Amino acid sequence: MKSLLFSLPLMADVTKIANDDYVGFTFFVGCMAMMAASAFFFLSMNNFDRKWKTSILVSGLITFIAAVHYWYMRDYWSGVGESPTFFRYVDWTLTVPLMCVEFYLILKVAGAKKSLMWKLILASVIMLVTGYFGEAVYTTGSGPALWGFVSGLAYFYIVYEIWFGNAKKLAESAGGSILQAHKTLCWFVLVGWAIYPIGYMAGTTGWYDGLFEGLNMDVIYNIGDAINKIGFGLVVYGAAVAAQSSTSDS
Repeated sequence: MKSLLFSLPLMADVTKIANDDYVGFTFFVGCMAMMAASAFFFLSMNNFDRKWKTSILVSGLITFIAAVHYWYMRDYWSGVGESPTFFRYVDWTLTVPLMCVEFYLILKVAGAKKSLMWKLILASVIMLVTGYFGEAVYTTGSGPALWGFVSGLAYFYIVYEIWFGNAKKLAESAGGSILQAHKTLCWFVLVGWAIYPIGYMAGTTGWYDGLFEGLNMDVIYNIGDAINKIGFGLVVYGAAVAAQSSTSDS
């Protein structure tokens, strides 16, 4: 009875999600999916040796951080009815560099140096900070297009580094499950991360006006987050399982 009384005020604060509120729906589903993925990654950590345990931990941290932010973004959207840009970029500033760390962790066995990790992290931070400037600070005139262009340059640097640079050479030297995982993560960055520029152009003004007319920025971002963050972790998990199996067979 006591617990029921304490829960009544919380129930009264719940905001109803309209049947056609696809933004609110994707925030809710995204939050639950990230929470479930975090639980899966954290609980499976002890199934792997130390080499892979850190990678699985980072995968869980990525989805856990995203789940917490999606909880706040869902409430912000339902209460204010505006895009939670600030919360979203705080989430990305924490999780995207961690996704870059994953490249370093899986390539560490092939001799990857920390300089590779820091280059990818720096490029990701530049990509995000300039994207925030264009989406939330310099929102008029040529501001969004200009800052979006700078953000795009940083993104393509990351693409070049992992597809053609030192990261690719390290993956090829490692071979096996490491190479396969690296290739899959590269496709996530090339195709999965390309969802975000579409969301950016759908929500800002510039030469691209009308190009993505009718698309909702938040829905695009939410779908992209779920695919990329959970997918990144599952790729790393699959590589860990494959590596563990090959070790046990030998």
